[in-house]
Amino acid sequence: MVGIVLALLLDARASFAQLNGHGGPVRALAVSADGMSLVSGSFDTSAIRWSLATESAAQVLRFHADAVNAVAFLKDGRVATAGADARIAIWTAGRQQPDAVFEGHTAPIVSLVVSPDGRTLASAAWDRTVRLWSLTGGPARVLEGHTQNVNGVAFAPDGKSLVSVGYDRAARIWPLPRGAPQVVNMPSPLNAVAIASEGGIVIGGADGKLRFLTGSGAADGEVQVGMAPVVALAISPDGASIAGAVVGGSVAIVDRRTRTVVRTMVVPGPVWSVAFLPDSATLLTGGADGAIRRWNAMTGDAIGSSLRGTAQDPLAAFGGDRGAEVFRACVACHTLSDKETARAGPSLAGLFGRRIATLPGYRYSEALQKMDIVWTPETVAKLFEIGPSAYTPGTKMPEQRIGSPEDRRALTDFLARATAIE
Repeated sequence: MVGIVLALLLDARASFAQLNGHGGPVRALAVSADGMSLVSGSFDTSAIRWSLATESAAQVLRFHADAVNAVAFLKDGRVATAGADARIAIWTAGRQQPDAVFEGHTAPIVSLVVSPDGRTLASAAWDRTVRLWSLTGGPARVLEGHTQNVNGVAFAPDGKSLVSVGYDRAARIWPLPRGAPQVVNMPSPLNAVAIASEGGIVIGGADGKLRFLTGSGAADGEVQVGMAPVVALAISPDGASIAGAVVGGSVAIVDRRTRTVVRTMVVPGPVWSVAFLPDSATLLTGGADGAIRRWNAMTGDAIGSSLRGTAQDPLAAFGGDRGAEVFRACVACHTLSDKETARAGPSLAGLFGRRIATLPGYRYSEALQKMDIVWTPETVAKLFEIGPSAYTPGTKMPEQRIGSPEDRRALTDFLARATAIE
């Protein structure tokens, strides 16, 4: 592991414009208070701490067994990361292992936020709970009441309340330190929440709308920013603008005063995360292609170089190969060679003839380790004919099927050529 990290750092210093960092979608972004550092979390199970001054990776954080869905800077400069493995890790700059690990959630954690006084970390998870973790010691407090996945959480600026939103269409305003929440029901499942410095609440919905509430929970307007779900939100530090990421590949900049979309930036591929720099004029976006891009939020123009998670198209050498195009849906998670930087899933190098869940160094679920499957063209074709959840129950692999027998054959022919170890 240390060797992998060193290799990543050396390669990062060699090329500011194309850093060999993330190998999958960038699911979370957080900027330090001084604007000098950025931390990103990815589907590839890693987090990266970047220097924004040099556009280089300062540290690669590898601990989580699944996608890193949420990241945050603590008041003391440390970083918190949380993932689909239901764990939270606290990191000090320069250290290769977490200072502390918080466990208690039983499903993926998808949102993290630090209290204004810096003493508490709040997490939202798909186990339908919010948890409050003391950063100075003591047990976590569990907030229950949501009836479906909780997708977002945010502290009020005075620290006297906390807002959580979920698939159950409810925004819950929790008084702190104790008390029953106020529940505000919405017309759509809710994916994200942010709170401005004066206490105004902004919520992103699956119907492509931003909805506004006052700090007391009263309706305060709405705006349509896209036709696909809003999956991430950021309010500029000066409070004037909101960035709403629409999963299809656009980011709307909304004027908070007029409640209008003033510009829309089209981003290559789906956008999963957004964050403003302290100047309120520069926006960062995290994409499905592993890239972190800079934008002028005032004009909508891309600026400078991108903080690239993938140096080049890993399938560029297979142009025109039908099997390679079918495999493209898998490239965010799997490498074809054991010489490439590891991604979220196991490398496929030497795939055919290997028993399931036996690649050294990869953490498999117990369910997969008990299976008696050997990967062959026939078993891989069956996997995609009936789907991973049916063929390999207990897998972390996203559900996907290939309906065409010709496409399944093209895929297995491609894998036979591309994963062979000479």
